[in-house]
Amino acid sequence: MQSSHAVVTGGAGFLGSHLCTALLDQGWAVTCVDDLSTGDAENVAHLRGRPGFTEAYTTVCEPFAVERPVDLVLHFASPASPADYLRLPLHTLETGSLGTRNALAVAREHHARFVLASTSEVYGDPRQHPQSESYWGNVNPVGPRSVYDEAKRFGEAMTVAEAEVNGTDTGIVRLFNTYGPRMRGHDGRAVPTFVRQALAGEPLTVTGDGRQTRSLTHVADTVRGVLAMAASDLRGPVNLGNPVEISMLDLARLVIRLTGSDSTIRHIERPTDDPSVRRPDITLARGKLQWEPRVSAEEGLAGTIAWYRERAAGGAEPVPA
Repeated sequence: MQSSHAVVTGGAGFLGSHLCTALLDQGWAVTCVDDLSTGDAENVAHLRGRPGFTEAYTTVCEPFAVERPVDLVLHFASPASPADYLRLPLHTLETGSLGTRNALAVAREHHARFVLASTSEVYGDPRQHPQSESYWGNVNPVGPRSVYDEAKRFGEAMTVAEAEVNGTDTGIVRLFNTYGPRMRGHDGRAVPTFVRQALAGEPLTVTGDGRQTRSLTHVADTVRGVLAMAASDLRGPVNLGNPVEISMLDLARLVIRLTGSDSTIRHIERPTDDPSVRRPDITLARGKLQWEPRVSAEEGLAGTIAWYRERAAGGAEPVPA
């Protein structure tokens, strides 16, 4: 990519901060936009002082302007964990709708490439397995997860309409279960929850019987895929995820083994509308982006656990190392 300036909404979040780092490493100037409702300015503290890095702490739910020319807009602002979007339902819906509109307006004004971070959650509790981009999904529009699912589905529709009506250069990626360093220990998603519990010697709380599956994608792989999409002219949507799925029970056992923990497993009630399976068909990403995940679950989880241990040793996480 030869362009010079990227705007990353949600740039102080878990995934957004990794994108900011990767873009700067590739020579881009980066403006990180975040309202810190679920992000953390400390996620980009290591970038302060680097040439071309700018922080703008404002909401995307209101129109925002960027003074210098923009070549790329990565719209990654949104609560993403169930704990967050259940706590912030209206904000989640507004970020997916108003926020997408406002981020698209920046891309349109600057004639920039726009990439929307959508999600595997648009497939709901799928009846097609694995899930291809042509699958329309099985989503409950009024269930507890609907504020996130429908916000993303609406964001996709708006992105497509923007391209059709105004000719804006847009793309959509559907992300599957990204994990890695900088996820909050109390994020509510499986990987940080299991790691935090294992390091603390607590029982790992597996919902239901634990047979439900997810497709864990290390953040390094997701970042590679997003940047490949940004460099392409594809509209998408394009699945970015790991075609190797793992059950939540097996994930809990793997985390216990990798941490060397004495933790046990405790089964708790399964959330409403929790998907039974999740595995992407990545034929499109392989063929058009030459992308597929490289980081195995063991390698990625080992690195993630090491990050949490380092945080704990520094007193940043309330769990023993």
